[in-house]
Amino acid sequence: MIGLPTTVRVYLACGRTDMRKGFDGLAALVQTVLRQDPHGGSLFVFRGRRGDLIKLLWWDGQGLVLYAKRLERGRFVWPQAEGGTVTLSQAQLSMLLEGIDWRMPARTWQPEAAC
Repeated sequence: MIGLPTTVRVYLACGRTDMRKGFDGLAALVQTVLRQDPHGGSLFVFRGRRGDLIKLLWWDGQGLVLYAKRLERGRFVWPQAEGGTVTLSQAQLSMLLEGIDWRMPARTWQPEAAC
C-alpha cells in the first residue's frame, strides 16, 4: 500500500477514463471534469473501459506522482455513475487496490460462540 498522509482525501473518478493518458492528461481531467485542483494534495483514482487497470494521480508536495495497477484476474469494483466523483476512505482505497469490493466488505470468517 502507498504510504499516504492521513489528511489526504481520495476521489474516485466515476465513469471511464482513457488509460493512455499520463500526468498531464489526467491532471487536465481533474481540473476540467472533476473541478478539483490536481496540485491540492488529494489523490485521484481513474479506471479504464476494461476495468482491470486503474491509475492514481497524487500531488505529494514536490511533484505529481502517477501509480498504475493491473489485475491479472478480475475487475476493479467501480460505481455505476457516468460522471462525478465518489470519496473513499484510505481503508476503502486499500481494499480497491487489492481487488476487494470496497462498497460492502464481507468477513471471511465468523467468530465462534464461547462455550
